[in-house]
Amino acid sequence: MKNYTLLIALVLFFSASNAQNYISIDPNDTEEDIIRKAASVKPTQRQLDWQKLEITGFIHFGINTFTGREWGDGTEDPKLFNPTKLDTDQWVRVAKDAGINLLILTAKHHDGFCLWPTETTEYSIKNSPYLNGQGDILKALAESCKKYDMKIGVYLSPWDRNAKSYGSEEYNTMFRAQLREVLTKYGRIDEVWFDGANGEGPNGKKQEYDWASYYSLIRELQPEAVIAVMGPDVRWVGTETGYGRDMEWSVVPANNLDQNSIAEGSQQQMNIKPMGDMRQKDLGSRDVIRNAKGLVWYPAETDVSIRPGWFYHENQNALVKTPEKLLDIYFNSVGKNGVLLLNIPPTKEGLLHSIDEQHLLQWKALRDSIFSHNLLENKGVKLVGNKDRTRLKDEGENIWMTKSENQQLIFEYKSNSPLKFNILQLGEYIKWGQRVEAFELQVQKDGQWVSVASGTTVGYKRIITMPETHANHIRVVISQSRVQPYVDKIGLFHYEGVDRLEGDTHKK
Repeated sequence: MKNYTLLIALVLFFSASNAQNYISIDPNDTEEDIIRKAASVKPTQRQLDWQKLEITGFIHFGINTFTGREWGDGTEDPKLFNPTKLDTDQWVRVAKDAGINLLILTAKHHDGFCLWPTETTEYSIKNSPYLNGQGDILKALAESCKKYDMKIGVYLSPWDRNAKSYGSEEYNTMFRAQLREVLTKYGRIDEVWFDGANGEGPNGKKQEYDWASYYSLIRELQPEAVIAVMGPDVRWVGTETGYGRDMEWSVVPANNLDQNSIAEGSQQQMNIKPMGDMRQKDLGSRDVIRNAKGLVWYPAETDVSIRPGWFYHENQNALVKTPEKLLDIYFNSVGKNGVLLLNIPPTKEGLLHSIDEQHLLQWKALRDSIFSHNLLENKGVKLVGNKDRTRLKDEGENIWMTKSENQQLIFEYKSNSPLKFNILQLGEYIKWGQRVEAFELQVQKDGQWVSVASGTTVGYKRIITMPETHANHIRVVISQSRVQPYVDKIGLFHYEGVDRLEGDTHKK
């Protein structure tokens, strides 16, 4: 019953407060009606701004950093927490130089230890030796983010293994008080991040989280903040590998949004089964939305740690993901219509490790070297033929669409000299919705068009890799879409190391 109740609460939340990103489906709607409705669902401004960030960062830091554990049990002594060289400026500088656009701090993990001097519990930084109990990590990070023009988010674990009230309504009151503190004392907060971990409390009861009241409080105090990934704005992609799915729809059935069912599997058994498994390969195709009760804009966040663990462990210094691995993850997260959430855990000293920093900066250099040179913008390359194509403008962006509904959108290019490429990048103008259902990259050989790459969804950004190809005559075909597509990004690129990338959503 509690799962059903929350599902109804979320649907009402969508329909009441986010009119443009939710639409109901009438039982009498035809398949064509449903497709038109799906094409009309758009992101809210907060969701759109979030998607444009592309890469965000997680800072897992807390009592676990000093115990060497991943999950504390709430009995750890606060006196263990004492970083000797903590420098949040360094965190932000490294992240910014790596192209990360938002940092989320684990202000409270499952152990319940708070990194700000909360009034709700004694289990916090105020009872640690760090700065003689006068420290406030959230404040320090907020000031650094403001200094370097970095957006900031907070992770607040609903599961609290220290709180004696956990498992009762009193705990919901305590948790709302903690939310109020972190959302009122530190300036603008751009993202509030929950997971669904839910274990037994000290009193032997499992907590029934009052998600609806949490969401309402966040909207009241920080109305521009996105709520992820146990929330109405952003969903979890379904794994913690950094790899998204090949067909990633941001428009999904609203009856999939049973948060408590997600919670029962999140971070524990990894076998979530809400009303329609949110980890399945297809969340929003025509076959799926045909039976939906409503449709909502609910984009995917793809999380992974730069190290095997989420908290820092010295014995993992040799296991930091390489720049090439991070590039592969970028292709399979941001390049699959998601936002990448990359965890970078500080050391016991309170610094990002030099190995992590080096790999992050090399990763940024790789991305810059590839995407700074769109081959379709070379001198001597021309976009030809425009009989069935029209161009619109919005906020300074060029958007291409078909002149008629249910028509292929074709971009044909001719080059004076052969282009050498192995990467295709496409993008939709998602401010107006997500519509592309199939696309293909073709080259002309002996007077015939030959397919060299293809895919289904595009969304904000889609990146496809392929064997190295040489061609003078190229075309990109949007072969199927909902009503009419809106395309705003087309690019061909080359990277010598493409054949070494894994390119497989099931590999870690």
